[in-house]
Amino acid sequence: MTNLSNILRPNCLDDFIGQSHIISKDKALHKLIIKKDIPHMFFYGPAGTGKTTLAKIISKTTSMNYYYFNATSIKIEELRNIFKKYTNSLLKPLIFIDEIHRLSTTQQEVLLPIMENYSAIIIGASTKNPFSSLTNGIRSRSFLYEFKSLNKEELSKIILKAKDKLNITIQNDAKEYLIHSSNGDARALLNLIDFASKIDKNITKQTLIQLRPQVVNSNISNSTLHYDLISAMIKSLRGSDIDASLYYLARLIKAGEDPNYIARRLVIFASEDISNANPNALNIVNSTMQTVKNIGYPESSIIMSQCVVYLASSPKSNSSYKAIKKALKSLEEDPIQNIPNHLRNSSKDYTSPHNSKTTINQKYINHNIKLYESNNIGYEKILNEWINKIKHHQKESI
Repeated sequence: MTNLSNILRPNCLDDFIGQSHIISKDKALHKLIIKKDIPHMFFYGPAGTGKTTLAKIISKTTSMNYYYFNATSIKIEELRNIFKKYTNSLLKPLIFIDEIHRLSTTQQEVLLPIMENYSAIIIGASTKNPFSSLTNGIRSRSFLYEFKSLNKEELSKIILKAKDKLNITIQNDAKEYLIHSSNGDARALLNLIDFASKIDKNITKQTLIQLRPQVVNSNISNSTLHYDLISAMIKSLRGSDIDASLYYLARLIKAGEDPNYIARRLVIFASEDISNANPNALNIVNSTMQTVKNIGYPESSIIMSQCVVYLASSPKSNSSYKAIKKALKSLEEDPIQNIPNHLRNSSKDYTSPHNSKTTINQKYINHNIKLYESNNIGYEKILNEWINKIKHHQKESI
């Protein structure tokens, strides 16, 4: 049985709907496809946005033989056999690899020489950001294009095509529900229309809700939205907006995001953005992470909510974060300093402050280096008082 999404799949660039930011007639990629001279490319973004469809259109427009692979079941020997087949040919095959983020590093390395000499064109598709899943070698030999969820106008055009093809009617509130519940996923939209039309040629909202009562977003952990929602929550926390932070947390929970992942990001935030302005924040989030791990959903949403409110309400300082960044950068730009002899593991010249009744003025690095600058926020003020007292006593002991 052929489904509606395959029946309505466009065969040329003019019929392709969506992704105008990369494929409209005035864009560079469109011009390269028309000239039949294309680079290696990787498409990434939410499901149902046209990644596979565009690859097939490129193959047809450029008259290249099309080979489809899924990274979950790909066999390197099959790839090598295709490459051998075209060794002495003037033609180039187009190799499309779906879910390319699932390729191992070794499998990706097999593609490198092929990409280097352009004996085949490689196009990959993924719902995951390629900056975290593809090797540097693969990325440097290709162009990356982000696919975005289809907007209301684009989905409306697809609904019209479906109505004409199936000779059906769709009530206005049903159309709105189709667009809203499909969440920018054209495949999900057409799938819902397809099965609703088998029930009644006049599609109602009630029928649609019975078939799919929830918004399509179950694959959030593999989509661009996953990163956008996490980013929005972290930035709202940083801006001390409690309500916005809770809203994005709720979006993540509703979408089925792994609570352990959310908790880990909160731990990072506590150290990176709050740090010693409120050192107890790290204790709170660590406790949250352990609790979430043990109890899971739905109760863990309450634990994370409490934690998010606390983090948003805390004073913010990134002084420790900036300090370690500065320290790491200094290792790249400045000569490595030798460790003072009295600090070496084998040395017996080291004097422990614990063994002295007075403060020890002891050199801990050969050349003075200034990495940490306190923001003097929250509890940092108390730490500054302590360190200033220590430094004052050291000067008096000279």
